Amino acid sequence: MYLANSRAADQASSRVGGTPWHRVPPNVLALGVVSLVTDISAEMVTAVLPLYLVLGLGLNPLQFGLLDGLYAGSTALLRLAGGHLADRWQRLKSVAGIGYGLSAICKLGLLAAGSSVAAIGAVLAIDRAGKGIRTAPRDALISLSSSPETLGRSFGVHRALDTFGAFLGPLVAVGVLWASLGSYDAVFVFSFCIAGCGVLLLVLLVRDHAPATKPNVVPLRTMVGLLAIPSFRRCCLWAAGLGLVTITDSFVYLALQRRWEIESTWFPLLALGTTGSFLLLAVPLGRLADRVGRWKVFLGGHAALVVALLMLCGPSTSPWLAIAALLLHGTFYAATDGVLPATAGPLLPEHLRASGLALLQTGQALARMVSAVLVGLAWTLWDLRPALIATTIALLVVTLAAAAFKPWEAKQ
Repeated sequence: MYLANSRAADQASSRVGGTPWHRVPPNVLALGVVSLVTDISAEMVTAVLPLYLVLGLGLNPLQFGLLDGLYAGSTALLRLAGGHLADRWQRLKSVAGIGYGLSAICKLGLLAAGSSVAAIGAVLAIDRAGKGIRTAPRDALISLSSSPETLGRSFGVHRALDTFGAFLGPLVAVGVLWASLGSYDAVFVFSFCIAGCGVLLLVLLVRDHAPATKPNVVPLRTMVGLLAIPSFRRCCLWAAGLGLVTITDSFVYLALQRRWEIESTWFPLLALGTTGSFLLLAVPLGRLADRVGRWKVFLGGHAALVVALLMLCGPSTSPWLAIAALLLHGTFYAATDGVLPATAGPLLPEHLRASGLALLQTGQALARMVSAVLVGLAWTLWDLRPALIATTIALLVVTLAAAAFKPWEAKQ
């Protein structure tokens, strides 16, 4: 009864007048704060990894693509497990907490990895596994804490807080490196401490949610059975199809570094252009999605990425184009990262919300894993510019097809 009443209070609070942030349910804000702290920890570590692996350890683009694909795809199957267990046990917060805790512990694992590519890959895979476990239960909590007509705003606010942490992460890493005279071990230890604070905040601030009436035990086949819902099935297929032709962040930053000959000292700060744009636009685009249609905004984000890739593979090397490409890259995330679960959530039964979102995100993660390998292979065989051109054409074609055959949207 308490959980049902708390959910009603959260949803009611989203209808109260005031600024967009005041109308967001307290549970969504609490989850946003947890993600903010966790992303500071994560981005401290990941900001320097692409350059370190390619220039420091000498990996070619194909080898890096394989590692980057592992990094993106290692969350896939555990997303399914996390979503299924959260619904089966009706313990969304507990399952999310396991994922946050696992990622925190992995920060210390980097201390032992040293310069071993295999060890680094294993630690990153476990870290992403923790992310995979927590993502679907967390997004289900956001969805269940919000009223259906304000889901875009709620996810936008959460992603804005999450991205603010990603924005701060590289800056904190630079500060730690400066204070420790260049010690990467200090970065890993400090990252672990911050991640631990994120887990503590989850325990103290976030309330769990469960359906008002407890359902029967959820068998695993019920998750796959969600694909029988035509609108949800089509949403999953298009999300995976677009993920297959979406270039990963690391390749965007490596392309920028190579084409504009950016010094390695400044490389970790490239992500700030993306995260800054994401931070500023996440809430406005989430609210816009609630008003004009979430699928339209979702595809608009992919159109922004198409333009960004055209800038990366064009003939000009004006620094303004590099800045514009980073801003459009952030726009892509602001228009897609929270908007997709806001689109799919209302299509699913409440007691299977985490399972359905896990299924959606798993297909997308697997597709992006394949995409990273394909981009790395194309870069190795054809060089940078032809690989970017091929990726841009493929992304444009799939985006236009998704616009022509959109999934149904729940009433907004």
